[in-house]
Amino acid sequence: MAGGPKKHELYKESARKKDVRTTNIEAAKAVADAVRTSLGPRGMDKMVAAANGEVIITNDGATILQKMTVTQPAAKMLVELSKSQDVVAGDGTTSVVVICGALLKKCQELLEKGVHPTVISDSFNKAAQKACEVLESIAIPVNLDDRDALLRAATTSLSSKVVSQYSSLLSPMAVDAVLQVIDPARPHMLDLRDIRVVNKAGGTVDDSELVPGLVFDQKAAKTAGGPTRMEKAKIGLIQFCLSPPKSDLENNVVVSDYTQMDRVYKEERNYILNLVKKVKATGCNVLLIQKSILRDAVTDLSLHYLAKAKIMVVRDIERDEIEFISKTLGCLPIAHVDHMKPEKLGTAELVEEVECGKGRVVKVTGIQNKGRTATVLLRGSNKLVLEEADRSLHDALCVIRCLVNKRFLIAGGASPENEITFQLSNWAKTLTGMDSYCVRAFAEALEVVPYTLAENAGLNPIQIVTELRNLHAKGEKYAGINVKKGSITNMLEENVVQPMLVTSSAITLATECVRMILKIDDIVPTR
Repeated sequence: MAGGPKKHELYKESARKKDVRTTNIEAAKAVADAVRTSLGPRGMDKMVAAANGEVIITNDGATILQKMTVTQPAAKMLVELSKSQDVVAGDGTTSVVVICGALLKKCQELLEKGVHPTVISDSFNKAAQKACEVLESIAIPVNLDDRDALLRAATTSLSSKVVSQYSSLLSPMAVDAVLQVIDPARPHMLDLRDIRVVNKAGGTVDDSELVPGLVFDQKAAKTAGGPTRMEKAKIGLIQFCLSPPKSDLENNVVVSDYTQMDRVYKEERNYILNLVKKVKATGCNVLLIQKSILRDAVTDLSLHYLAKAKIMVVRDIERDEIEFISKTLGCLPIAHVDHMKPEKLGTAELVEEVECGKGRVVKVTGIQNKGRTATVLLRGSNKLVLEEADRSLHDALCVIRCLVNKRFLIAGGASPENEITFQLSNWAKTLTGMDSYCVRAFAEALEVVPYTLAENAGLNPIQIVTELRNLHAKGEKYAGINVKKGSITNMLEENVVQPMLVTSSAITLATECVRMILKIDDIVPTR
């Protein structure tokens, strides 16, 4: 056996590696094909039915993939890929998966020709970096004061969603919300947690509005006849309980005598009255009470006394909303009754309960020294529409966030992808050896975006893509597919624009994912 490994033994091993690679690529391509049809303004929507009978209708790539049950490890990477695109850019979650699938298809062709995976991987990396340079060369700088540019970007993002017919309403809402939140001192920082979206069923999407103040999903507690409208409000946000104290452990006190029972009740009443007096003494007339787990945050008795003191009560404020509320109202959360001080309260012109569809909400308007936050009240006829409107609004907000982080716009309608294809193909001609082949393959793979857009719109994909190639070769950088007219037009004139960050992160993330899948040559199960 000293003569080294025999020929057929070696061959078997490489066949196994080839199989693993092929199955990985095939699985990932299958996932990409599943969402391919939902790309673009004419894309189809997917109906996701969960095992528990819940149904979601959506067009958002990340949502579709997240709800899909994927078992194959390589296909799971594509799900993660769309998630990370959702985090980085918020939009383009479908495109990133489609691009990844196309690149993998090209990899398969190159592997069959006998190109080594590492060579493909390195060339793809170079090509992706070059693609980002091309994007920067065709990008248009944008100023945040230019509201129209932001509106165009938000409208483009909404055009492919289920609620696209409401984009004229949702886009300005998204733009205004972001402009309210941006801090001039730190212009590059935009935290989307400062924008709160409250969903209320009933009515149509047309009834949605950007609220100049705060909205609580809870009703005002009026069990004891408490007020539901308060002008010149002083708002206290409390985290302590207005209820008699409980012992820590479950222990019973046996009361055998009526007089003792009366004493217990009397103590209870005095305790609560004391609390209410302290609250009233600060001049507070609207109480927001945080939800409590261990004991009741309010009892009927305390509600009764609060109503007598003419204090409006909103209870069951969630723990994670506390920060947002205190930021908006400019008040501090109060953890103990002894800390109730007038300077810790927020002031507002009006707090009132208003009808909203079937339910009621509490609106706070005219807040003095309001923090940099925004509240959007979304309405929809049913749960499916509401959830989809919420996701679409989130995408629009993310697009504007991308523009805040990187202030460049590029044209939409697959024109940047085509320009990259054109420039990379030219660049590939100047390279030598295997690099040239791989870069050309990368360039051709990006044509999947215009191809799919045309296909979903019911146009002739081959004719459209060829015509686009021709126009880009003639130097028309911004030529793209106008899906609504079914022809090729200049995308900037059509106001179809998107942030550069969306496309550049899609290409880099897709390339990273492809390189990772390429480098895998074996799957080792562990118990």
